Amino acid sequence: MSSNDKYQTPLSTRYASQEMMSIFSARTRASTWRQLWVWLAEAEKELGLDISDEALKQMREHVTVTDEAFVVANEYEKKFRHDVMAHVHAYGEDAPAAAGSIHLGATSCYVTDNADLIFQQRALDLILPKLAKVIQNLQQFALQHKDLPTLGFTHYQAAQLITVGKRAAQWIQELMMDLEDIETVRERLQFRGAQGTTGSQATFLELFNGDADKIKQLNEILCKKAGFPSAYPISTQTYTRKVDLRVANAVCALGATAQRICSDIRHLANLKEMEEPFEKSQIGSSAMAYKRNPMRSERITALGRKLARLPADFTATFEAQWFERTLDDSAIRRMDIPEMFLLADSILLALDNVTNGLVIYPNVIKARIDQELPFMATESILMKLSTHGVSRQDAHEEIRVLSHEAGAVVKQQGGKNDLLERIKKNEFFKPVWNEIDSLVDAKLFIGNCPKIVEDYCNGDVAAKLAKYSDSLLKAETAQLSI
Repeated sequence: MSSNDKYQTPLSTRYASQEMMSIFSARTRASTWRQLWVWLAEAEKELGLDISDEALKQMREHVTVTDEAFVVANEYEKKFRHDVMAHVHAYGEDAPAAAGSIHLGATSCYVTDNADLIFQQRALDLILPKLAKVIQNLQQFALQHKDLPTLGFTHYQAAQLITVGKRAAQWIQELMMDLEDIETVRERLQFRGAQGTTGSQATFLELFNGDADKIKQLNEILCKKAGFPSAYPISTQTYTRKVDLRVANAVCALGATAQRICSDIRHLANLKEMEEPFEKSQIGSSAMAYKRNPMRSERITALGRKLARLPADFTATFEAQWFERTLDDSAIRRMDIPEMFLLADSILLALDNVTNGLVIYPNVIKARIDQELPFMATESILMKLSTHGVSRQDAHEEIRVLSHEAGAVVKQQGGKNDLLERIKKNEFFKPVWNEIDSLVDAKLFIGNCPKIVEDYCNGDVAAKLAKYSDSLLKAETAQLSI
């Protein structure tokens, strides 16, 4: 049957990277199980169990599961209705000298749970530098436009001016929070190790003739082989599903951040102040040829919406685990864990593209400022008049009347804001006529924005990105070679 005749997730066919898909592939999963069995046998032999060198040799030679081995395992699974035991038997056929040593003392969760922790560790290591790259893109953008005035919005109504760079710095700060949270769960991720069927370690205590110290050594060896600092001190048949929820809370929050950033970009695209990259031959609409839709930002928003809501699944799965475990976690975790990382990966790939090629239109930004700045400048005009001995109350009333007249031109006639022209023609304001133009320079209204951007981007952000300097250099080199 052709792949075109079977459902495939868009995450794998359209959005996610090959590297991330490979982590959660069937071959990687089954081969990781075999690697875990090798590590267990090696550790058990090191601690005195009778496992032959030939058994280990054959196991090591057949760690990667071949297409033929999958066929064998599938046949065993039809018979046993148990995926792990199917692969135990298939591995035994590939490594017959080890048939009696594979999975010795272990429960199924030795391979399934430890493999899931390995996959999450690898996936976290894959998304962290990609997130750092997006932050670097925005850091450069923010510094470039740190002093370019733009209209600020509160309640999506015109507010005090900020700068284009200051708005980007806000996006950076939120992504930095995601980066720090994901780094934290990566650093705290531990291994399940070899804990037995209910976490009592009973089978391993029997294998080692009651020597509990050897169980401790066994898990230390396994953690070292797998690249984990330690194993969780308490285990049931599984590692606690609180771990998955902890990871999800950090990773899935990226979905909310991505939505927020791309919603801003989409609104700014509507205002024609900013656009995501738009390729020369790109089509915006099948009917409206003139359109330049922010389709990448819309895609990110959609993927972010899905990712941000996944923690509800992980919460329910954790809540529903009874006592030492129930199997109602299995099917949903097979979907949720890969989907979480494929979504995050897809979002970061698209965000990298968008933030690496943001286009701004300064003249449109200035025109929008010009429509609002005269109103904002009236307070400065009031202050100047007072230095000429003019009553502030009288000046306030004069400006109020002229402002309403100018506002009517904008709202009722669709004209430009002519408040300053009205002030320049009104004899009441003659004492400050020559100073009015200097009072409406937009850069007088951006406050401390340039320094805020410089201090943050060259301080906290630069310090954090230094940790990812090697991966960022590789990404930059790769982009230059395209």
